[in-house]
Amino acid sequence: MKKAYIFIILGAALWGTIGWYVNQLYDYGFSPIEVVILRAWTAAIMLVVYLLLFAKEQLKLRTVKDIQYFIGTGILSISFFNFCLFTTMELTTIPVATALLYTGPAFVVILSTFFLKETLNKEKIAALLFTFLGVSLVIEFFPSNMNTVSFQAVLFGLGAGFGYALYSIFSKFALKKYSTLSITTYTFVTSAIALTPFFPFAEKGMLLLHPTVILYAFGLGFLPTAFAYIIYTWGLKDIEASKASILTTVEPVVAMIIGIFIFKETFTFQQIIGMVIILGTILLMQHQQKKKASFIKKAG
Repeated sequence: MKKAYIFIILGAALWGTIGWYVNQLYDYGFSPIEVVILRAWTAAIMLVVYLLLFAKEQLKLRTVKDIQYFIGTGILSISFFNFCLFTTMELTTIPVATALLYTGPAFVVILSTFFLKETLNKEKIAALLFTFLGVSLVIEFFPSNMNTVSFQAVLFGLGAGFGYALYSIFSKFALKKYSTLSITTYTFVTSAIALTPFFPFAEKGMLLLHPTVILYAFGLGFLPTAFAYIIYTWGLKDIEASKASILTTVEPVVAMIIGIFIFKETFTFQQIIGMVIILGTILLMQHQQKKKASFIKKAG
């Protein structure tokens, strides 16, 4: 059980290091969409190799029609949200970008109401309002503050949260047939194939031969992506999903530490309060879901 907690926390902490790799690749002249492509390809390669070695049966596609799930998770979600997230990191700071990404659960609530026919109750409405308050503090929306985050950064940041939420919606359907590891692998494979035509090989192909670029690209695809997801999945075998999701709040904390102490980015006290409100709202939503699940189990 202790190992499970360590795996979950380590996986989440590694997710929080994404900004470091992204900024390093920006220094070599790569654009946000190009970094998304590098992440998709390196993660896809490593996840496929991992499954070939340890779980070959999970690579089997049951029907060709199932590709529709991975078009949803790989192109409409992962590709879109990564592009928005990396663009936000370029326009503002890593902590602000990460905080805006964590509006994802609020978007899940909204999307689930329309596509999964889930009820929009008082608790969910309150969660949406608190998320809005948290975001307002993070982007320093209030007139008393002069140092506001640009509208473009906010737009891309919320786009990242929306794209992140789409993954939960599409994977909900895929989980009826596939394991979480299979879904993640096919997601990155689909994303890599779809985005490859957009990479400027003529202009930046030679950069891919640079040892440091290779190191950062595979580092991005391995540590905060393939490896992080694999150990997170291992941890989920011995721990409740609700507890695991609480532990993943380590991610924005790590991202904030990297942004402030490594890249010397500013993150005001007000913005910290905003992030705490967003994360607190997520934890409250998860607690409500756990209580509901427990009630249904007892009633049954």
